Amino acid sequence: MNESRAQADTAGGGGRHYDVVVVGGGAAGLSGALTLSRARRSVLVIDAGDPRNAPAAHAHNYLAREGTPPLELLALGRGEVTGYGGEIARGEVAAAERLEAGDFRVTLRDGSAVTARRLLVTTGLVDELPQVTGLAERWGREVLHCPYCHGWEVRDQPIAVLGDGPMAVHQALMWRQWSSRVTLLLHTAPEPGPEEYERLAARDIAVVKGKVDAVETSEDRLTGVTLADGRTVPCRAVVVAPYFAARSGVLTSLGLEATEQEMGGHVVGASVASDPSGATAVPGVWVAGNVTLLTETVIGAAAAGLRAAVAINSDLIAEDTRRAVDARRGGR
Repeated sequence: MNESRAQADTAGGGGRHYDVVVVGGGAAGLSGALTLSRARRSVLVIDAGDPRNAPAAHAHNYLAREGTPPLELLALGRGEVTGYGGEIARGEVAAAERLEAGDFRVTLRDGSAVTARRLLVTTGLVDELPQVTGLAERWGREVLHCPYCHGWEVRDQPIAVLGDGPMAVHQALMWRQWSSRVTLLLHTAPEPGPEEYERLAARDIAVVKGKVDAVETSEDRLTGVTLADGRTVPCRAVVVAPYFAARSGVLTSLGLEATEQEMGGHVVGASVASDPSGATAVPGVWVAGNVTLLTETVIGAAAAGLRAAVAINSDLIAEDTRRAVDARRGGR
């Protein structure tokens, strides 16, 4: 048996002991776990089972897996991880702490705990949607935010962009690439300036003033939106700009706070900072995916998980080597 796997036994401070505990079982977490398992590390993935993209029918722009349903993609990933000896447990992590010896104790909501030499946190984010009646119920179906994820599926259809910040004009111009029937609903967005109006007009994007009250459906299909003054705007898709809030609770328990992130001078969410490998300010803790990069796609999150896993394994190799040298010197 590989030495790392042989050490996956009960350790002081709680439950089983692993080389790496991965918190989060999405694309980033499973990719990291797969890489580490293939590196012959003992790995446990703790998955709360609520992936961000669960409402979507298909995942897109994932090379060789284009159009795969998100839950099917994750099931395939879990099978690959366990095929190399990685372990996966369903549960929600309540907190993590560093022990005196330098390892980490991870405590679950049910009171159980495990320890690990390193942590990879891939808990993703929560999309906080504008408060419009019926909007949340259609999220991931006809209420969308990323044209690269869903633009093709609503190509040439009437698309309404719900403006709720200074990025509204940018969004409308971007979605115009997929359809010539784009309407910008100003809602709570600031009034466009003369140059912005000119760009919108040049791209034949209509602008509708007034606050949006509700999303309308018929036969389980989005048909349009109703404004507060009673007007209706027919459309087949509504584009929104959610606030991207990192699921950072376990990181907060380690002293890592999420910080606001801006795009175009506008705060779009909060995430936990890391270096390009995913290393955080807390030694031994890495992050990958949307918890650290709010705009990451599924395939990008998977790549980030791999990068973090390589960095973690390299760090463990260095530690294993230091220990071996100390043992050798002590045996002289």
